Amino acid sequence: MTTTEDDEVRTSRADRLRGTLRAVGPGLLTVAVGTGAALAVNRLLPAVSALTVAVVLGVVVGQALPASTRAGLQWATKKLLRLGVVLLGLQLSLSQVLGLGAGTVAAVVATVLLAFFGTLALGRLVGVSRGLGLMVATGFSICGASAIAAMDSVSETEKEDVATGVTLVTLYGSIAIALVPLLGSAMGMGPEQLGIWAGLSVHEVAQVVAAASPAGAAAVAVAVVVKLTRVVLLAPMVAGVSLLERRRGAGTGARPPIVPLFVVGFLVMLGVRTTGLVPDGVVSVVQVTTTVLFAAALFGLGSAVRIGALLRTGRRGIVLGALSTLLVGAVGLAAVAVAG
Repeated sequence: MTTTEDDEVRTSRADRLRGTLRAVGPGLLTVAVGTGAALAVNRLLPAVSALTVAVVLGVVVGQALPASTRAGLQWATKKLLRLGVVLLGLQLSLSQVLGLGAGTVAAVVATVLLAFFGTLALGRLVGVSRGLGLMVATGFSICGASAIAAMDSVSETEKEDVATGVTLVTLYGSIAIALVPLLGSAMGMGPEQLGIWAGLSVHEVAQVVAAASPAGAAAVAVAVVVKLTRVVLLAPMVAGVSLLERRRGAGTGARPPIVPLFVVGFLVMLGVRTTGLVPDGVVSVVQVTTTVLFAAALFGLGSAVRIGALLRTGRRGIVLGALSTLLVGAVGLAAVAVAG
């Protein structure tokens, strides 16, 4: 290749890059502002999840945003979400999981599976859409808003159903923060038992910490490891749904990968953390980075929601959320009793 041809290739690449930046720039700037606002609210009101604030802000301002922001918002929703899921893997090691003991690990698996498939059945009983049933089942059984957003990336789900799922996770997870320590104390649970129950039955990681805190640091420590063990099951659950979506999309061209690349990345990061070579300081930075990435992705997600359609799904969704919360709480409590 001649020098002239090299120059032409570089010029062509630069032009494409400038074109891409022009297309996504306005949307990414909007995402940055929305994410910053969500983090600021969370800083002022720590009990309110930054992820919840982000999706609500997206819903509120989405209809007023100009068309020029659409490409950047879509890019942030897809790319930043997947990067956040990958980084989640660095927050847990296999040694921490194995340290829980076989009984507790079995309790985690049983709780996730029973809560997931039970909520799907309840969704059909209540009469919500297939998409909303899947989002609630995923968020309530695994790890809240981040699980919902990850599952959305491999399923054909309306954005209103995704936003409703995130809202329900916030609502019922907040209720669980008060009820879990209250009921645990009334049943005479010790710190470790209450921590395990909180980790098994409360939806978001931050909500788990808040629910276990009244029982002390020991309860919080075990609750977080149990909760993050539930997060590990996000990978096989997303991969399983992806396989089903491929079968449903056979012959239509709409076939997601068997195992999405970001799920593979999550497992790789889990392996990296298991080596013990990742410093604690890096893990702390990754935790903050993951929150920022998920907040940005959920702001973009919320901006695609139309409020009218969201409100139409509200009543049955609230019923499903209540039933699913009772289910995961009861299954988690039974698992604690069996695991000893």
